[in-house]
Amino acid sequence: MSDFLSKVERELERWEYKTNRSPSMPAKVSRRWQKKVNDKIPEKVHRVITASVKQMVRGTLASSDYLSDQEIITDQTLEERETLFEKRVHLYKRTAAIEGAGTGFGGIFLGIADFPLLLNIKMKFLFETAKIYGFDSDDMEERLFLLHIFQLAFSKEERKKEVFHRVTDWENTKKEWEGKTVHLNQLDWKAFQLEYRDFIDLPKTMQLIPGFGAIVGATANYHYLDILAYHAKNSYRHRFVR
Repeated sequence: MSDFLSKVERELERWEYKTNRSPSMPAKVSRRWQKKVNDKIPEKVHRVITASVKQMVRGTLASSDYLSDQEIITDQTLEERETLFEKRVHLYKRTAAIEGAGTGFGGIFLGIADFPLLLNIKMKFLFETAKIYGFDSDDMEERLFLLHIFQLAFSKEERKKEVFHRVTDWENTKKEWEGKTVHLNQLDWKAFQLEYRDFIDLPKTMQLIPGFGAIVGATANYHYLDILAYHAKNSYRHRFVR
């Protein structure tokens, strides 16, 4: 085994450990505080997130909204693919940070507008990632895999363990949809959006504060893209080498 593949195996083991470990005490305290914060967030913000996530799921399953000029890579090693992947991560993190800073300057109205914009950036990033790792994001199975990666990145610990198992056992997971047409109402998009909302609420709510929100928006968006990239890379690595 090459040094690179040995490194990949070690990082996959750390990914599995980090994703499946029990919540720490600070995390439990944070969740209790999060619930109090959620109760104070304007209902309009919750409605925007709900509608945005539902539209994202619909777009992922049934439209070409997130397609790009990135071609499917079929003739490169995993190491070569990851060099290209890291360049894409840098580009998309910078894009997300700039977008977050811009909407953060405007306070609540532009801050609310940031939710669908950031979702759009995240999904375009995932569609390109699939092609970099040699998978066709035009296929329904691969689009469902992208939604699972999104859930894995932005779910709480209990849900994250379940999604991790589905992602790392994808050959069996995808059999659930063999020969079936996947409709939007077959997916629990409400639970999907609640997980996402709870994950991002506190920093994104601070982004609604005019002026100060620009700093929070840039930092938060950069951080969220980093989390998504971490889980996307390891999810595709697992399919590649396991």
